[in-house]
Amino acid sequence: MRAVTWHGKRDVRVDDVPDPTIKEPTDAIIKVTSSGVCGSDLHLYEVMGPFMGKGDVLGHEPMGIVEEVGADVTGIRPGDRVVVPFQIACGHCYMCGQGLQTQCETTQCRDTGMGAALFGYTKLYGEVPGGQAEYLRVPQAHYGPIKVPEGPPDDRFVYLSDVLPTAWQAVEYAAIPPGGSVVVLGLGPIGDMSARIAMHRGAGRVIGVDLVPERLERARVRGIEVVDLDAIDGDLTEVIRDRTDGRGPDAVIDAVGMEAHGAPAGKLAQQMAGLLPDAVAAKIMQKAGVDRLVALHSAIDIVRRGGTISLIGVYGGMADPMPMLTLFDKQVQLRMGQANVRRWVDDIMPLLTGDSDPLGVDTFATHHLPLDEAPHGYQIFQKKQDGAVKVVLHP
Repeated sequence: MRAVTWHGKRDVRVDDVPDPTIKEPTDAIIKVTSSGVCGSDLHLYEVMGPFMGKGDVLGHEPMGIVEEVGADVTGIRPGDRVVVPFQIACGHCYMCGQGLQTQCETTQCRDTGMGAALFGYTKLYGEVPGGQAEYLRVPQAHYGPIKVPEGPPDDRFVYLSDVLPTAWQAVEYAAIPPGGSVVVLGLGPIGDMSARIAMHRGAGRVIGVDLVPERLERARVRGIEVVDLDAIDGDLTEVIRDRTDGRGPDAVIDAVGMEAHGAPAGKLAQQMAGLLPDAVAAKIMQKAGVDRLVALHSAIDIVRRGGTISLIGVYGGMADPMPMLTLFDKQVQLRMGQANVRRWVDDIMPLLTGDSDPLGVDTFATHHLPLDEAPHGYQIFQKKQDGAVKVVLHP
């Protein structure tokens, strides 16, 4: 089959790889019809090469048609249309019972000290072949795949794999009071959808911050206030305080993560790690990694005293300096983590199955590309070219 594979920094290719097969009675094989390119895929494209192997199949936002199921899979059958969550969870362990599927004790990557295995995402998370491919082996298929109705185009449901539950959890963790205010830092796919969900769930004021014109305009046309970082005169914190009664918003969602603009020290540390042999760089990044923390530091400055920061952008550093005095003095609540996809599906699904489209998922993608054009999709997404905000691949 054809699949998108990693070969090095900024080097993804579409190769012929072996077709997946059933290995366990809880497996299923899915014929992929759509697969998103995620912002966290760009971390593999740019920063996290030491944890990748040449030929690793990428992608963790797939949906498609069930081709085959193992003997212990009864909830789905061949011909069903399903979305596959980005994490692999069993549904019956203690952590899954707590709604913490990203900490699943059955698939937990204990050798690397990480949580549940993820599709297409490094040695740290199990090195499971991903879903930017013609076919996908789905472990724990008795629980993971989400069955969706026939009829509507894939765009109506494909974001259940990651974007929608991740943004939903970001808003849930932000604990925005009814009619309250929230600032969303970064209007990429997750930040954009977080802002839409915050408005849908009753936030009185949603302010999105970015510096890419197309992203700002996407938010603006949906009624979200925007701040263009390239256009402000002065400090972002003061600009936001001026808009929020001088005290800052009730909540801030950091949807940027480790590759924030304006953090030269963190950028240099990442680049230096990239020059080392992979085995050495991986150990350094695991034990002493430094992220570009400008977005997180901005969130801490911006949020009002007693407010909440919801951190949904991916960070990977183990030695990040944190302003603990400020966090403590301001009584800031900080929540974070990978999205627990199945936990939020029942809340989100009614917004997708009606005639209306309140979150704008039908037009959320900016680019639909055939699988063979994946390298181009990664390039324009990473470089923010051609208005690329969300790229969806089609095998």
